[in-house]
Amino acid sequence: MKKQHPNHRHVKIHRSYSVEEIAKLFSVHKNTVRSWLKNGLTTVDNKRPMLIHGQTLYSFLQVKRVKHKRPCEPGEMYCVRCRSPKAPAGDMAEYQSKTDTLGNLVAICPDCEAIMNRRVCLSKLDEFRRYMDISIPQALKHIVESTQPTVNSDLL
Repeated sequence: MKKQHPNHRHVKIHRSYSVEEIAKLFSVHKNTVRSWLKNGLTTVDNKRPMLIHGQTLYSFLQVKRVKHKRPCEPGEMYCVRCRSPKAPAGDMAEYQSKTDTLGNLVAICPDCEAIMNRRVCLSKLDEFRRYMDISIPQALKHIVESTQPTVNSDLL
C-alpha cells in the first residue's frame, strides 16, 4: 500500500477534532495521531476526550510537510531512490517536451543509476544549461523524411 502524507487542506480550521475523527479524516490509525500528539501536536486541554483545534492541526501538518521537503538547486534533480537532490551523472540531461511550454528533464542518478526527472518550463531551460548539457531530441515530422525504410513499408 502506498504511503500517503496527510493533506493539511482537508482540515477545517474552525472545528475541534477528536483523535478518532482525525484518524478517519486522513485514513490513518489512531496510534498515528497519538504519536503526532507526542511529537508536538497540542490539545485544547488535558481532559478527555482529547480535542485538537483545527487551526493547530493545520499548522502542525503544514510544518511537518515543509520540514521533509528537499528543494533542488538549479543544477540538481531529485532522485527518488536515494531520497536526495543530486547533480545528474556526467552533467547530462535530456529534455522531453510535454506541451509547447513545459517539459521534463530526464537524467541518470550518479550513485544508484535510477532515472531522475525534473519538470521545467521551456523558457527557463537556459538557466539549467549553465549547470548541465541538455539535449533536445528532434523527432522526424514525416515518415518520408527518414533515410531508412520502416518495417511496415511496402516500398522496398
